[in-house]
Amino acid sequence: MHIRKLSLLNFKNIAQADIAFDCGVSCFTGHNGAGKTNIIDAVWYLSMCKSSLAMTDGQCVRHGSDFFMLSGDYLSDDDRHEVVTCSFKRSGGKTLKRNGKEYEKLSEHIGLIPAVIVSPADTFLISDAADERRRWLNSFISQDDREYLNALIRYNHALSERNKLLKQPQGSVQDSLLEVFDMQLDAHGSRIHAMRDAMIEKLRPIVADYYREISGDREHVELSYRSELNDTDFVSLLTASRAKDVANQFTTSGVHRDDMVMKIGGYPLRKYGSQGQQKSFLIALKLAQHTIISQEIGERPILLLDDLFDKLDAGRLEALIRLVDGERFGQIVISDCNRQRLTSILDEVGIAYKLFDVADGDVVEV
Repeated sequence: MHIRKLSLLNFKNIAQADIAFDCGVSCFTGHNGAGKTNIIDAVWYLSMCKSSLAMTDGQCVRHGSDFFMLSGDYLSDDDRHEVVTCSFKRSGGKTLKRNGKEYEKLSEHIGLIPAVIVSPADTFLISDAADERRRWLNSFISQDDREYLNALIRYNHALSERNKLLKQPQGSVQDSLLEVFDMQLDAHGSRIHAMRDAMIEKLRPIVADYYREISGDREHVELSYRSELNDTDFVSLLTASRAKDVANQFTTSGVHRDDMVMKIGGYPLRKYGSQGQQKSFLIALKLAQHTIISQEIGERPILLLDDLFDKLDAGRLEALIRLVDGERFGQIVISDCNRQRLTSILDEVGIAYKLFDVADGDVVEV
């Protein structure tokens, strides 16, 4: 999949822009705050119906405006033409259209335009709580499997209703109603657990291989899946924790507490990995995601590399660029604040690219 043209109107600091991308590598350079990350985020938005950053739709509207509009013109690997348009009005909400036809549900769009993003925000996958890692895993699997997304939506609904019931005064919570929600959590949660477990098994060796290529085989990394359901079935888990749930007034056990465990040299990456090692691990994780999506759906995702080069030494940088060059990864969109650094690396490796300069929300092809 590659994006041929992107149109932006009132999106963040970009008043208006029409950008024609290269089918290979397109690069956006400019000072911090110029708007280059906003272009990357717009491409992601048209794939996932939301910003890659912790921003609401309203926060994506340019200051002084009441709406934004994004439009992307795409060509798939099998030459299928797609036009995706998304608009948001402060007073009217969000509308998403595929080839002029509006979606009834935004979830129906997920997976049509696959994309993988590597950005500074990825550090949250290591430094923050488990919910960030679950959120990433959910987004990843949802691009590949609509049944997973449906199971996740139903699980979260059942979990919300069960928690509402548990917040009733103690003594008034009916076991019969809890059992109904337990059955729903079991049906959807067990499927979520099985699909997450299978995905981590796929990711593990690919992440390790990519990390070795980026690092020059200097360290060994591991990825595993931590879940209460690894050792017991969901019904038994919910039954055993019922008294605790009633006392705490929320569901204390389930797949909403799962986690991905990342290690380097047998030790937690968060505590023992350097900034360069952590960054290399995250890049390897995202490249593994790209590989699996390509294999599963037969369509190469758009690879978005936002401010990638900070905290990576020259050797890892060159190894990465050589790794993503060629047909395997398809279209790549790169942003960096240092034009000379970016172009010198690409020129050294011998990669053809299209270059844009971004300044105060204006985008100009160089």
